[in-house]
Amino acid sequence: METPTSLLIYLILGYLIGSLPFAVIVSKAFGLADPRSFGSGNPGATNVLRTGNKAAAILTLLGDAAKGWLAMFAAAKLGAGSTAIALTGLAAFLGHLFPVFLKFKGGKGVATAVGVLLGLDGWLALGALLVWLATAFVTRYSSLAALVATAAAPALAFWLHGAVASTQMVLMMCLLLVWRHTANIKRLLAGTEGRIGSKKKT
Repeated sequence: METPTSLLIYLILGYLIGSLPFAVIVSKAFGLADPRSFGSGNPGATNVLRTGNKAAAILTLLGDAAKGWLAMFAAAKLGAGSTAIALTGLAAFLGHLFPVFLKFKGGKGVATAVGVLLGLDGWLALGALLVWLATAFVTRYSSLAALVATAAAPALAFWLHGAVASTQMVLMMCLLLVWRHTANIKRLLAGTEGRIGSKKKT
């Protein structure tokens, strides 16, 4: 059982790992413009893709997803229990949304959320990812795909694990994801949301 001190250490570790801004790091490594300076201004893979550099976008996506999983893996290696591991994943997700390294102005968290789901259960992550891919393929709206996968994730978590702490964490994370996509929801309803590959603001 975790002590308050050990739990705090896990949460801080998760938050700092989640705060690593891979969109900015990768863009700088590839000599690209800072993703916060164009498009949606969002430091995420979708915005990096607007540069036309698919390799940079893929690396950003993988990095953002990996940090969610890595935070939970590190907590597990340090001896954290299942609830503490789940909370560490949530801390990593919050780190991506509000990164200390970017003055607390981060991305929307979709890739990091997938990494957290992977840290919880590979089947859960795969299910959510398949929902995202299917929706994105059919509609070519990254934001809509994220919202549909977000809606599916808590249901999948409940089906796989029941009403346990990790399922509650998934629900909380997904509610935050919906909140981060408020502007996208408005544009989807107005028919002005940009599609994947578009250079319009999304």
